[in-house]
Amino acid sequence: MKTATAWHLGIKDYLTISGSRQRPHLRRPNWVIVLVCFVSIFVVGVYKYWPRNSAACHIFFSGSCSKYDQVPIVPSRELTDEEIASQVVTREILMSSPVQSNNPKIAFMFLTPGPLPFETLWDKFFQGHDDKFTVYVHASREQPTNVSPYFVGRNIRSEKVAWGKISMVDAERRLLANALEDPDNQQFVLLSDSCVPLHNFDYVYNYLIFTNVSFLDCFDDPGPHGGGRYSEHMLPEIEYKDFRKGSQWFTLKRQHAILVVADGLYYRKFRLYCRPGMDGSNCYSDEHYLPTLFHMVDPGGIANWSVTYVDWSEGKWHPKSYWAHDVTNELLKNITALDYSLHVTSDKKKTKMINECVWNGTRRPCYLFARKFYPQALDKLMQLFSNYTVS
Repeated sequence: MKTATAWHLGIKDYLTISGSRQRPHLRRPNWVIVLVCFVSIFVVGVYKYWPRNSAACHIFFSGSCSKYDQVPIVPSRELTDEEIASQVVTREILMSSPVQSNNPKIAFMFLTPGPLPFETLWDKFFQGHDDKFTVYVHASREQPTNVSPYFVGRNIRSEKVAWGKISMVDAERRLLANALEDPDNQQFVLLSDSCVPLHNFDYVYNYLIFTNVSFLDCFDDPGPHGGGRYSEHMLPEIEYKDFRKGSQWFTLKRQHAILVVADGLYYRKFRLYCRPGMDGSNCYSDEHYLPTLFHMVDPGGIANWSVTYVDWSEGKWHPKSYWAHDVTNELLKNITALDYSLHVTSDKKKTKMINECVWNGTRRPCYLFARKFYPQALDKLMQLFSNYTVS
């Protein structure tokens, strides 16, 4: 107490001696106090909530993020050997620099039981762009007879595919593996025999090549056709909270395509425990495997919507199909103008989830392709193609 009094007296004497200038009564600097509090909270937050990925690191820190790379993320439980190995492979794939190409291409991968009824339409779509794409065809039942030179000799070795079975995912992985052999392929598009293009080639090429995300559908459906298909046999690697649903029609960037082909851990869980009749429900791997995988390993790297339009508004097991009389310029214009995707949960609430389609920070139309069209619609689509496509 004496020390404090002496200190105050010393200051008073110093002010008296230092000159006749009398300082006015100082107001409390509130802004300084606020600033100090804010900085203190920020510093505490940085240490407590360190960014959990390199992207977040670069958002919060303008300098080098090498320190982040050395900070291990403490798991909530002890990981298995398979999980540790999987995380190492995943991290190496996602952090590695993509293969540089002077001629980046799009791999168009057709998953079909047999002939491609819209081959001539795709031929028209591809014309004049021979060096910007490659075609791969997985025909599981009957090898198609080609009419377009772009499809000749493009069939890969195929296996039988059954709807709703893991063989559908196997075919997708087989297509990706073949397409990855070409180092120029940078985006990988999965299409069916009933898919048609909605825009001209240049529009599609620029949309896909100049974005760094994968267009993969992914949402949380707590109903019987979503989370109700989850099996606890997937534990401990896949928890219920991570189980997701989405359309199988994707476009993947190269690093994500490599990741799908390399994955063994999560794929094995779906092969064993996601199938029709599993635990009293019908689990379909093609609707759940990729959405769940990427929700777990790289949720920020996917757009959460598919660029392939499918109409589920009828509420049936299969989406709405379009006959020739359904195909009009108005229908196609309406589809190409949509700038949001819609999901409806399968529980009693039927919750509608609207997702705005944002491309490189700008809201844009969502869809580049559409399905399901009957073969009889070919002539109408050929007639309208130049009118509804966008430059």
